[in-house]
Amino acid sequence: MEQLKRKILGHTTVAEPELQAFLSSFEPIQLPKGEYLLKADQYVQYMYFLQKGCVCFYTIHEAREQVVEFFVENDLFTDLYSYLREAPSKCFLKTLEPCTILAISKKALEETLRESHALEHFLRLYLEEEYLKVFINSTNKNALSNEERYLRLLRKRPNLFQRVPQYLIASYLGLTPVGLSKIRKRLSQS
Repeated sequence: MEQLKRKILGHTTVAEPELQAFLSSFEPIQLPKGEYLLKADQYVQYMYFLQKGCVCFYTIHEAREQVVEFFVENDLFTDLYSYLREAPSKCFLKTLEPCTILAISKKALEETLRESHALEHFLRLYLEEEYLKVFINSTNKNALSNEERYLRLLRKRPNLFQRVPQYLIASYLGLTPVGLSKIRKRLSQS
């Protein structure tokens, strides 16, 4: 819980009793590698905070996994579209490592946000950050070359390359595994 507390306090000021009440609404979950938090067609009931591990957020497009994002320690996540629209998810959330996760139900989160301006402020800032991430990733996929996208990911999130299978990184970058391998080989020779 200390990690989540630090994340919240890094964005806003919250009175200790209010913060403790909020933190007590989270349920700890331990999941082994390869487990699903969410499958397509399920309704999203929780917001998650990842204390330890790595989670892959992906869709299936033309019978292939299309990675949308990787979540790691200190990330707050869910299928936000499905969560906000109360629609069945079209995505999957799957653990890539053993994970320690804190989960808060949508009902508990909404009750907290009605009662706490500071925590509502925190969530708004989180949503703004997520929107910017999606916007930047979308812009980069259209504006940067395959090699530039690879180098940017390597610079911004180098730890993913030790934690995530290469075929998933390729999917995240909009490449085939062979295309990623060619880029890596070309860069290693220069």
